[in-house]
Amino acid sequence: MNLKSHSDQALIGSYISGNKEAISILIERHRKRIVDYIYMMVKDRDVADDISQETLIKVIRFLDEGRYAESGKFLSWMLRIAHNQVIDYFRQTKQQNQITESDAGYDILNHRRFSDHTIEDTLINTQTHSDIRSLVDLLPDEQRDVVLMRYFNGLSFREIAEQTDVSINTALGRMRYALINLRKLIREKQLALV
Repeated sequence: MNLKSHSDQALIGSYISGNKEAISILIERHRKRIVDYIYMMVKDRDVADDISQETLIKVIRFLDEGRYAESGKFLSWMLRIAHNQVIDYFRQTKQQNQITESDAGYDILNHRRFSDHTIEDTLINTQTHSDIRSLVDLLPDEQRDVVLMRYFNGLSFREIAEQTDVSINTALGRMRYALINLRKLIREKQLALV
């Protein structure tokens, strides 16, 4: 039977049923797209190859663990794993490249915080923003509204109080409880926000 003509979903089903050849076909079908996507972000072919290998290993492990929800978008799922691997790579690289004051001879201008923002900074910021935004959606309505108005719309507490028809103290209280709940959610979900 020629598996190469099968859809991604059929190949996944075949692999889960024990046909190891199916995963090889899936990987070969999407390998170039994964490597190109990663290379576009890291701009280093060797690093892209390493990250793509890690990505494919994770894909296989997740399939083995039953962590792929069949939605008809296998390539998108793989690209999301690749994206997360790139973010992990940049986080690790950033931590390794931190310059201490002693390394810089107390020359504060040599610190990475004063250099231009790089693509990894942008990726990490985007991921962090996305993580925080999804946590905000889990808050009770009143707390979520205050956070959105304050941090995403830039309103003052006086404006928030006027728009929600409550006192400033109530708006501040809702913000306080929202921040407490966000910290709890971050701990529960074990997120590392940079």
